[in-house]
Amino acid sequence: MKPAAGYRHPAYIEALSEFGNPRELPRSGGWILAREIAGTGRTDATGAYPLFACHDWHELEADLRDVQDLVSLVVVPDPFGDHDLPLLRRSFPNLVRPFKEHFVRDLSVPADSVSSHHRYYARRARRSVHVDVCDEPLDFADEWAELYGNLIERHRLTGRHAFSPESLAAQLRTPGMVVLRARYRGATVGAHLWYVDGDVAYSHLAAMNTVGYELSASYALYSFALQHFPDVVSQLDLGGGAGDGDVPPGLIQFKRGWSNGFRTASLCGRVFDPVTYDELATATPRACEQYFPVYRADDAALTGRRSSQ
Repeated sequence: MKPAAGYRHPAYIEALSEFGNPRELPRSGGWILAREIAGTGRTDATGAYPLFACHDWHELEADLRDVQDLVSLVVVPDPFGDHDLPLLRRSFPNLVRPFKEHFVRDLSVPADSVSSHHRYYARRARRSVHVDVCDEPLDFADEWAELYGNLIERHRLTGRHAFSPESLAAQLRTPGMVVLRARYRGATVGAHLWYVDGDVAYSHLAAMNTVGYELSASYALYSFALQHFPDVVSQLDLGGGAGDGDVPPGLIQFKRGWSNGFRTASLCGRVFDPVTYDELATATPRACEQYFPVYRADDAALTGRRSSQ
């Protein structure tokens, strides 16, 4: 069994504890966040943002059969996880549906297969922007909190996208973290955080300041990643985009230009207490059948998101 890192590591779920109470699924080694359902005295759970990961996917069904105290659970399984559709349907009998197409990069394919548009902007950006690997990610905590604060303000992020400085620092401490830092004239103007787990590097978060945007530092960061990671992993998960209405079209085009394939991430849900679930769903004024769990659809309306994951 490969050592835990990134989204599989307990340190990562602890970093998200401001959004719920971490709970281990002991057989599979997965982690979920238990959350109070306002005004009910009941609890449900969600997987870690953005992906739920396990040590042993084949034990997940047994773990979930043992759950007694939750109303429901919703997760987005790692598209690189050791699972198939029948396994997901056994573990999540109430909901398994395609959710997001993740852009991926097979690093065995030469980098010159990147779109000509992206190669042009990467060359231009790297004339002025220097990118390196931050040797001690935690030493970058203050700069990263400032950069991410700029992202929160620029895009008006709320909910589980609006990480606190404490959460951001804890994410930096999680094993598997790789920080790519972009600098201009010695000053940090952007950064791209990745988690390496096994043979995959997952694009986690990226943020820039005003200068970083003006210099197209994101192109320099991605170009550097395609040079850096072939010595580390064979696959990059560039994150969701295709088919996801939550992602701006410009970001979708940006990710597509670096990718050479897709993997589908599914939205999976399980109801543990059908009676309570139906009662809560019936009492939800904005109940939406496309949302899971239905009774949290009002939460989605407030944040503009389509699922509680």
